[in-house]
Amino acid sequence: MKRYVALVGLVALGLAVLFGGTGTGPNRAQATNPHLTRQQNKILSGFASFELSQGLGAKEADAKAKPSNYTPSGNDGCTSSVANNVKVNQNCLNVSDADLQGRSQAQNETAIAADPNQANRLVAGYNDYRRGDSTCGVSYSLNGGATWNDATLPNGFVRGTAFGSAREYFEGSGDPAVAWDSQGNAYYACLEFQRGQPTTNNPDLSSGIYVYRSTGNAGASWNFTGRPVVQNPDMAGTTLVDKEYIAIDTTGGPFNDRIYVTWTGYMADGSASLYEAYSSDYGEHFSAPVLVNNSSTLCPNGVTGANKCDLTSFSQPFVGPDGALYVVYANYNAGQASATDNHNQVLLNKSVDGGASFGPPVRVSNFYELPDCATYQGGQDAFVACVPEKGASMDSVFRATNYPSGAVNPKNASQVVVTLGSYINRNSNETNGCAPAGVDPTTLQALYSGVKTPGACNNDIVLAVSNDGGATFAGTGDPRTAPVVTQDTAQATTDQFWQWAAFTKDGKFAVSYFDRQYADDETTGSSDVSLSASKDLATFKTKRVTSSSMPPPTQFTNAQGNGVFYGDYTGLAAGSGGAAPLWMDTRPNDLFLCPGTATPGTPPQTCTGIEADGDQANDQDVYTSNVGLP
Repeated sequence: MKRYVALVGLVALGLAVLFGGTGTGPNRAQATNPHLTRQQNKILSGFASFELSQGLGAKEADAKAKPSNYTPSGNDGCTSSVANNVKVNQNCLNVSDADLQGRSQAQNETAIAADPNQANRLVAGYNDYRRGDSTCGVSYSLNGGATWNDATLPNGFVRGTAFGSAREYFEGSGDPAVAWDSQGNAYYACLEFQRGQPTTNNPDLSSGIYVYRSTGNAGASWNFTGRPVVQNPDMAGTTLVDKEYIAIDTTGGPFNDRIYVTWTGYMADGSASLYEAYSSDYGEHFSAPVLVNNSSTLCPNGVTGANKCDLTSFSQPFVGPDGALYVVYANYNAGQASATDNHNQVLLNKSVDGGASFGPPVRVSNFYELPDCATYQGGQDAFVACVPEKGASMDSVFRATNYPSGAVNPKNASQVVVTLGSYINRNSNETNGCAPAGVDPTTLQALYSGVKTPGACNNDIVLAVSNDGGATFAGTGDPRTAPVVTQDTAQATTDQFWQWAAFTKDGKFAVSYFDRQYADDETTGSSDVSLSASKDLATFKTKRVTSSSMPPPTQFTNAQGNGVFYGDYTGLAAGSGGAAPLWMDTRPNDLFLCPGTATPGTPPQTCTGIEADGDQANDQDVYTSNVGLP
């Protein structure tokens, strides 16, 4: 078992710090939500899965620290930038207790949006753990991301009428999503929830999705309290609402400034259905939920019946220049052709009446999920996929998933473009030793041959294009033959994941993502961030965004001492001539209270940590960079 051992050093508190193969996991923990079925646990978002499962069997490794002479330098404490990569959350690092590394420290799972009228005004959202439990964190920039300020969502409680009380004090919140209207107001959609037992002694399992508005001051302050989009007591049969996202119509058309929010409702019958609600009064009130995922022959394996597309997650709404609303999402009701087939599918529904109703689902593409983590990396919680490195180490165990992200060309309302991750693709398939091998019978997560073999399996970012307003998408839907965004030579044998996509105002398509083509990322489990762009959707040019590689996360550790939660997705805002990716970064060092200090006669001091295998204990911060398109 990994432990954190003797440190690089210590410093008295208060000193300002400047920073200018295949194996079976025998210790697999069944840290799942007991109120959900196996299928629901499989597709539950990473934030909800990690947070709601705490105390259900997951064990975190204790970090150990040994004091030594230490003078702060480099990236300890109050990180501000790494070359041209700018820190977005402005807090200095809290000092961790050894058994709670990451709590009261981390920021992860990022979303970013630019004011459509002033692209230099940016608002960013993220899960923020600086208070110990996660909350919806927010920062804003008035200069295109060169500098940032923090703000606070006033989400201490909401009106509790739906919950049978005057107030509902939620224990945790996260899953950020941000957007702007045409009047210069920013909006933040936040999932808020109670953990229930046995994590707490409170049996309450309530959850809700709330939208906050920053009225005219670019994200510096927000209305109290958040306006409810949905609260699970209001929807009969709903046990949990999860994974919301937000979009706003700024086209100037009949639905101008209409706010759309989509989410997954986990139901008592074992299904996970996709819903949407809209607001026509700047987020003050929202419509009744509208079911998005209609019945279709695309979904033969429905939970509640044949042809029911009722196992969905990771939805994203987006609006075309003609005011049409699109919702793209991952669906897990696809029919498998054989015992070894484990594909899923990305579906899209369209609304032309402002979100009041939706047309039938259209298949964008099939996709293949990342592999079962416990099988190939060991020591991970059940029902979790990850991105295994190709080396002998098994440090890359943070939960990861493939999902879609799309946009409509602002110069061509008929051109709908969707990106998605897929473990089987044109560069990774049976021809080079990467073959689907069914699913794990317990976790239902995907299995493959060639997972740890260099040059065999690797995740790519697949591109799907519709030129008829989302009615059909080019190709057969098989990711083996579909074009990819990731076209650098080294990307053909390395992993790319956690993409986000956006069009610039002049019609150039940009995609940012985590990338393991650099240095020794593919063998060590480190990662970088890249940005790819195209004028014609055929040829993509790529540039490296991160100035150096980010090591595997070490916060929120499992019993092995590896970080298991790093977020589920990233963000991207595109301006007229550039883009601002937003990502989670592990280059800053973690800080601990030095053992033997804070005792009579020995003032408290702080230490940085080193793992037993020599890896530096690191923090999770949020970074961006204003990047010209390649």
